[in-house]
Amino acid sequence: MSDDSLSGVCRPVVLVLASASPARLATLRAAGVEPVVQVSEVDEDAALVVAAEVHGPLDPADVALLLARAKAEDVARARVAADAPEALVLGCDSVLELDGEVHGKPEDAAVATARWQRMRGRSGVLHTGHWLVDDRDPDDGGTSGTVGATASTTVHFADLDDDEIAAYVATGEPLQVAGAFTLDGLGAPYVTAIEGDPSNVVGVSLPLLRDLLGELGVPWRDLRDR
Repeated sequence: MSDDSLSGVCRPVVLVLASASPARLATLRAAGVEPVVQVSEVDEDAALVVAAEVHGPLDPADVALLLARAKAEDVARARVAADAPEALVLGCDSVLELDGEVHGKPEDAAVATARWQRMRGRSGVLHTGHWLVDDRDPDDGGTSGTVGATASTTVHFADLDDDEIAAYVATGEPLQVAGAFTLDGLGAPYVTAIEGDPSNVVGVSLPLLRDLLGELGVPWRDLRDR
């Protein structure tokens, strides 16, 4: 049993964000949570190939969840190997579903342009997978559990003309984000409406994360109060 447990004081709950996304980090910070950032080294393409070989074709929502889980578990293993402080590790991954196809970050400007030419005036579904790994000691409230789920939000896009698409792609932003658009950046004027959780479109669904934390016995306030 740890010294903290003997003294009746539990260690603070630490959240590790297994993502390099500045939007996810900003969203958590705006909600009062200051995570530790540790980026995973998962080869996403390889992970999807292996999953397809085992399970067959994956639905877009399952693609997001599989990658979120891979990221969280990769960082959790790395932290155990490095004897890092105990924590809750959160992996997230977002993909856009359009016509039943999965779209992540565009490979280049040409792909981003073609993507927007398909998206304009239409609607897609932004899926964000969330996976939590609890590697805290049971004496400090840890469960050694893992939980995950996908949040899905319908996004309605403006009917941009070719010049407006070219100008947006030229900013470089569409190449940096899943689906080639943002709700919290330069792409915001091109989203006419959403159906669902807006934070999910940014990259981390705060209501879903709260629910997942609850499954592990961690009240949201325990993260915010840090």
